[in-house]
Amino acid sequence: MKIQEESVHEPVLLHEIVEIFTEASGKRKVESEKLKVESKKAQVWYLDGTLGGAGHAQVIAKKFGNINVIGLDQDPNAIARATKSLPKFTSGKVILENENFRNLDKALDKNGIDKVDMILLDLGISSDELDNSGRGFTFKKDEPLLMTLGDPTKYPFTAKDIVNNWKEEDIANVIFAYGEERYSRRIAAAIIRYREKKSIETSLELAEIVSESVPKGFGGKRKINPATKTFQALRIAVNDELGALREGLVKGFARLAPGGVMAVISFHSLEDRIVKNFNKDRSDKDGAKILTKKPIVPIDQEIAENPRSRSAKLRVIQKK
Repeated sequence: MKIQEESVHEPVLLHEIVEIFTEASGKRKVESEKLKVESKKAQVWYLDGTLGGAGHAQVIAKKFGNINVIGLDQDPNAIARATKSLPKFTSGKVILENENFRNLDKALDKNGIDKVDMILLDLGISSDELDNSGRGFTFKKDEPLLMTLGDPTKYPFTAKDIVNNWKEEDIANVIFAYGEERYSRRIAAAIIRYREKKSIETSLELAEIVSESVPKGFGGKRKINPATKTFQALRIAVNDELGALREGLVKGFARLAPGGVMAVISFHSLEDRIVKNFNKDRSDKDGAKILTKKPIVPIDQEIAENPRSRSAKLRVIQKK
């Protein structure tokens, strides 16, 4: 597949991320003398665990000056794009690794980095992956039903494997647990009936099965496609996203320098609950400071300009 030259992804809660990193670091003004000294030595490390279109990384690097950046992403296309764009925004080191953030410890060890000062995990699927990956993330296009964020050949199973080979009960359980879909059993039954005739090959094919298996008028006034939750559930299962989040939080916090800050943007309640509970646990046991008593959410203007930001929640913790 040809690499998409430029990202179309709009970074979510960008202003809020920069502001909270700045304030938490004791640098309300980026031009402070302390930061200038640190920047000249290029000792400040920012880890972007979900690089995507590098929108967050570019602005943070530019705002904080000469900092070092290490960016991780499962998608090799994201790394290829950032290799060209990101070095323009800082004269510090830029290290990019085609890696899941659950393995951030390996990426840091590989590059001889002991501690980092700022970590960002933006858990939402990027617009680049949703619109242009060709892996079946969207129900608006007819694409191969993969839903892998990384190289499909390295995955134990894809979305196609789930809907064509798994038992009805297991499919229903995945859709209910990861998508919080109330009609999970109806949908699973419809999938089983359909695959008795032929295998389910594409995203559009699956979306039509789901749409036909839920009551008409689904969602009431909510502007949500009937297939949204099912697609979310399959993506989470294929990529073990919740397991990766739990692992990444533990490893990320462990590699924060004293006073370091870790910010996480989640997009559904399962993720947000994991982050909330992790932060509380670290606060109770390690004396970490929770900087967001309630999650920060996008303002109306951002939601209007970028509707995909509407469910975003930002939680931030600072190591003692």
